[in-house]
Amino acid sequence: MMWIRNLGPSVTEVFGPARAFVLFNLGGAFGFLVSNVMNGTPTIGASGSIFGLLGALIVYGRRRGSSMMSQQLWQWAIVLFVFGFLMPGINNWAHAGGFAGGWGCAYLMGFIDEQRESTAMVLLALAFIGVTVIGIILSFTKVTGSLLAG
Repeated sequence: MMWIRNLGPSVTEVFGPARAFVLFNLGGAFGFLVSNVMNGTPTIGASGSIFGLLGALIVYGRRRGSSMMSQQLWQWAIVLFVFGFLMPGINNWAHAGGFAGGWGCAYLMGFIDEQRESTAMVLLALAFIGVTVIGIILSFTKVTGSLLAG
């Protein structure tokens, strides 16, 4: 949660709130996809999404010519990847997929000072919110059903 607290406001400021939410979700989706393809073990958590935000901010720093920002963010990314290899149970495939997903999506989206967020982007963010709410409801329904059955 600390990383979302640190990266979230910066990503929202430079990309806009809808793009930031889409970046977070697509980073997580790419992280999940790469993890499943490479590892095959189910995984949970938001670390792929967080790495997506990190990758997106590095894109911003590079495209804006801010070497200090890019260098600091690269240092964070490297340290986090190294910790992932040193600690058991860390899914570095999800981290790598989220990072690549955030990086790629950031190149395609543009920044808030270049163009306002489109209606389509806002609708996509709202769709992700809807899917998240439905997923939470379904998970509670399944868990509750399992508890009542057994």
